[in-house]
Amino acid sequence: MEVIRGISRMREFVQEQKLSGKRIGLVPTMGYLHAGHLSLVREALKSCDVVVMSIFVNPLQFGVGEDFEDYPRDLTRDSELAEQAGVAAIFAPAVSEMYPSGGYYSYVDVEKTTEGLCGRSRPGHFRGVTTVVTKLFNIVQPDVAVFGQKDAQQAVVIQRMVRDLNLPLQIVVAPIIREADGLALSSRNVYLNPAEREAALVLYRSLNQAEQLVTAGERNAKVLQETIEKQIKEEPLARIDYIEVVRAEDLQPSEVLQGRTLIALAVFFGQTRLIDNRIVEV
Repeated sequence: MEVIRGISRMREFVQEQKLSGKRIGLVPTMGYLHAGHLSLVREALKSCDVVVMSIFVNPLQFGVGEDFEDYPRDLTRDSELAEQAGVAAIFAPAVSEMYPSGGYYSYVDVEKTTEGLCGRSRPGHFRGVTTVVTKLFNIVQPDVAVFGQKDAQQAVVIQRMVRDLNLPLQIVVAPIIREADGLALSSRNVYLNPAEREAALVLYRSLNQAEQLVTAGERNAKVLQETIEKQIKEEPLARIDYIEVVRAEDLQPSEVLQGRTLIALAVFFGQTRLIDNRIVEV
């Protein structure tokens, strides 16, 4: 496995693979890998011959006061895990390689699908995501890119961007990977102290309860929101950012559940903001 720092070498590597007739899969990450990231590699290998993983903590998607400087980083550890999972190359550029000094003025905006959920509480976040992902697509030229369902809004936004801009690749969204007790895997879980880690299980429990209500016939989005809110507020260490019930395909509000519906949560435990979600179909 090769660890690549420069854009020119990354393009050379991809060209070498494509000249050999190989399909390229891309798994974009910010590193500090866990089993969820590695599941994306396995998904990419189902349809691709070569998988490139990007490891880049993207400053554009962090707001003022967020954890850019403190975000966990360990490229040595990540490289070992990625190689074991079957990654052929890691693209790990410096910030200066992606955003050269002297001014950076070009951004990609996806409207409407970025307005609610995390977009409401993290202004500018998705402009940073779509800009860096577009750059990665241009650099790596993948046939397939794999994203995780845990970042549900991100997946929908990227799918919309690819459709709207006629980008020549397939987007695959892989299922959420959870700990044995149900907590969704996240690089930010390392921030949680033991009490916060236990408290965070309320996310999984509340989503399970909402899904059970839907299975029993509940179709009122407000009832689901209020049920989840009540359960989370019973946990003293939890502070709700948002609870939303939206159409899964475009993230627009849904008063009455029809078709595929996304139930999405963002909740703080101490200073750590965790997200989780569940898709239900009626």
